[in-house]
Amino acid sequence: MQSVDESYPIWHPFSQMKGTTELPKVVKAQDVWLHTEDGKKIFDAISSWWVNLHGHSHPYIAQKVHEQMLQLEHVIFAGFTHDPAIELSKRLLNHLPQGEWKFFFSDNGSTAIEVALKMAIQYFRREDMTRKVKVIALDGSYHGDTFGAMAAAERSVFTDPWDDMFFEAIHIPAPTPGSEQACFDAIEANATDTTVFFYEPMVQGAGGMRMYSKEAMQEMLHRLKNKGAILVADEVMTGFGRLGSWFASDQCEQKPDMIALSKGLTGGALPMSLTVCDQRFYDAFLHDEFAKGFLHGHSFTGNPIGCAAALASLDLMEKEETWQKIKAIEQCYRDHVEELSSHPMIHNVRITGTVLAFDIKESNQGYIHPLRDRLYKAFLEKGVLLRPLGNVVYLLPPYSTPIELIEDTIQKILETLNEL
Repeated sequence: MQSVDESYPIWHPFSQMKGTTELPKVVKAQDVWLHTEDGKKIFDAISSWWVNLHGHSHPYIAQKVHEQMLQLEHVIFAGFTHDPAIELSKRLLNHLPQGEWKFFFSDNGSTAIEVALKMAIQYFRREDMTRKVKVIALDGSYHGDTFGAMAAAERSVFTDPWDDMFFEAIHIPAPTPGSEQACFDAIEANATDTTVFFYEPMVQGAGGMRMYSKEAMQEMLHRLKNKGAILVADEVMTGFGRLGSWFASDQCEQKPDMIALSKGLTGGALPMSLTVCDQRFYDAFLHDEFAKGFLHGHSFTGNPIGCAAALASLDLMEKEETWQKIKAIEQCYRDHVEELSSHPMIHNVRITGTVLAFDIKESNQGYIHPLRDRLYKAFLEKGVLLRPLGNVVYLLPPYSTPIELIEDTIQKILETLNEL
């Protein structure tokens, strides 16, 4: 364990450092296991914040990153290009929903959303800078921690300190079971031909793994499209097989206009993101005046090492073996639905692809529910990394996880609840 005292130099994310006296120090990660300094093994049942697809320290990804490091580690992406970025973009075209796509590189999910927001607003205002643009998102939504991403998402404990500084956004009911019509009615009342609509397709992650059907998603997006809205799919968590298909958007006939990708893009090995946009947005920014272009970027845009990791991850994703593992994980969940649902502390068991979630029967106080810390510590003591979202417990493991380990983890969850 690492002692956390006045001399400890780090401020950790999503943490209250007051009262934190020690932290597990991870010295190695291999496949689905985190190895700590004191010799413990911890099953990474949430893929380290949903990023890891194929297991930690995957030798194939490590090999490809090493090779790229020796060839080209980075180059300014304004005015230059390179093969890893070109190849990655072309290969993704084989797996994205059918369409004419352009790829804008950045470094994390929040920034991918920020790019989409700026791109859509500038697109609407390219002829009239005073044109009113309306931002709509779902209640319970979370799109990241940069200002634009926070402003687009629902107000919560994540956004409270800055609420008076955000631009206005409208939040409509998510089309979860029983709320579909309320969602559709809100679209009819609020959407216009200058609307930018942000949504997490089928599963709202940080909002509590809230799930809705592909049929509800289709109707929701169809109504918005008829209103002329720009549809931005936040696939930062849901992409790359998490929900049983390459992208959650694949399961819906109505395709988005923009897609935000990150997390699993590199298999969880390195930070990188993409804002994928329809060709018409790219064409709209072609102009004789430099100032009419899309003036956004950052120092590490299009980093070749990140691209190499992403290409290696794609190699693994394209193997039939990976998709067999994804199906096996989902089937394992379904085999245990009855057992979980019969527990007196559990309700609302739900599954989409490799995501299993359920609620603990407590009054819901959102992310800061006091049960969260108790469960987190109890699970860690049993050698499992689970980070509940308030009173919502979920599993989202790497695809390389043995089914026996998932079954063992479910039993440990039930044991923990019995002890509570």
